[in-house]
Amino acid sequence: MKIDLTNTTSSKINAALMEARRTSGSTAAGMVLTLVIVTDEGSAYDALKAANDASREHPMRTLAVIKRAGRSPRARAETRLDAEILVGSDAGSGETVILRMHGELAAHAQSVVLPLLLPDAPTVVWWPDNAPLHPAQDPLGALAQRRITDAVTAESPVGQLSQLAESYTPGDTDLAWTRITGWRSMLAAALDQRPSHIVSAVVEGESYNPSVELLGLWLTNRLHVPVERVVTGGPGITAVRLRTKDGDVVLDRPDGLMGTLSMPGSPDRQVALKRRETSELIAEELRRLDPDDIYATAVRTPVERLREPANAETAAAERVAHAVAEAAATEAAATEAAVSEAAVANPARVTADSAEKTPAKKTAGKRAAKGSA
Repeated sequence: MKIDLTNTTSSKINAALMEARRTSGSTAAGMVLTLVIVTDEGSAYDALKAANDASREHPMRTLAVIKRAGRSPRARAETRLDAEILVGSDAGSGETVILRMHGELAAHAQSVVLPLLLPDAPTVVWWPDNAPLHPAQDPLGALAQRRITDAVTAESPVGQLSQLAESYTPGDTDLAWTRITGWRSMLAAALDQRPSHIVSAVVEGESYNPSVELLGLWLTNRLHVPVERVVTGGPGITAVRLRTKDGDVVLDRPDGLMGTLSMPGSPDRQVALKRRETSELIAEELRRLDPDDIYATAVRTPVERLREPANAETAAAERVAHAVAEAAATEAAATEAAVSEAAVANPARVTADSAEKTPAKKTAGKRAAKGSA
């Protein structure tokens, strides 16, 4: 069912919702929360589709706030509220109200939204794009227990992390963090299966992707080891390598669909790491409405703590130097073991050799002393 209201008010919208519910034969609301979407006409369709899909898991009232302040003085002077009400199959498992605010009313959206919130139910505000600098201080954000942003849509996605850290208030979250839930779960499960002492880590992913940075910051906080950031062609996060003394634990996903988990002493395993749709991300965020302390710790960690090689040649040189150092250590250990075995097999020979070398060392020491004097 679809109802259009032109030049209306919040009370008329509430009355229309009640009438639509009676017409459909359901007098009880049966919804668990109110989702307020602050967007524009260009992003409204995708955002509403994602919310409708998520409502099948979380029956809710969705309020889409579309601000049309107007470009001309005459348009800005006109104050009008138009509403489009969707109930039934058109609105998923809930109710949808699209609010188009014209003129000065766009600057006071909270006065329209407040009477439409479900009583005694939590409120969540989602900005699909153009999020405010301080979501908790925004008039609409102040109405909510949970505030969802998306750093990917910012002009500088990675730089947006600094703004998120500065403005963080308990209840804030970002879809860039939600996108790495699968990676965090897989890595934690791998270390539970094979506990190892991790000495360093590498996170590989495309440039300007805040999810890659957040995953690296999470590893930095949880493992307390240096984490290196390597830029690849994507899509998204492509691999995570946890370096241990026994070998590398690698979670690789080159195509954005399936991942491969490799651990020392175990066969490779295929794991599901498909890049998820926005509706799945929103549904996950709506499962918990309490503050996310782990996200708060990760986003407040400076991005500068991630090491990034200057170029591919430097990274290759570091890997070669690491391999050479390991080979030298292995050779030294083998030589020491051979000498020990020879001493056990023929102790008299080793003693004689040591006795012959001792006078020579003393003579050389005397010559060096005379020369330095």
